Amino acid sequence: MNLRRLLPSLALFLSGCASSFQGYPSLAKRAIEDAPIAEAAAQPSPVAPEPELVQSVDRLTAQAQAGGTAFDKAWPAADKAARAASGSAVSSEAWVAAQTALSALESARNDSVSALASLDVLYVERSNAAAEGKVSGGIETIDAARASVLTIVDSQNDRLDALKGRLAQP
Repeated sequence: MNLRRLLPSLALFLSGCASSFQGYPSLAKRAIEDAPIAEAAAQPSPVAPEPELVQSVDRLTAQAQAGGTAFDKAWPAADKAARAASGSAVSSEAWVAAQTALSALESARNDSVSALASLDVLYVERSNAAAEGKVSGGIETIDAARASVLTIVDSQNDRLDALKGRLAQP
């Protein structure tokens, strides 16, 4: 590196370090930081959801799990067919067999997808009713179920996408 270019840069840098810091804010503790902190207002205890809501959520969660089980049972056949059709031309016998297996796999997961859609509707209805003051509580129960069912559906989506990625697209 050229020493003539380095010296002016170094001089400017050092002059910035040597200047007074009068125009900059202080890092000293501010008065507000020593002020007493008020106690947080007590959060209202969550209201337990109605038994009917809990039953609906439990039924939909069980439906999603049944769809997950059906998908897992159909997976090996679809995986085998997709492996056999990997690299095959569109409309070849192996490709058609793989598409048929993928369709069966899609059908097997119907309960999971349907349960997620029902939980989504239930969540929106409950949120709207809570905003209008008609009900209180239960949203957390629905949201927890939605999260677990969404995990099942997301896993199915990922696995389906992997199989479809192996096949030639029309």
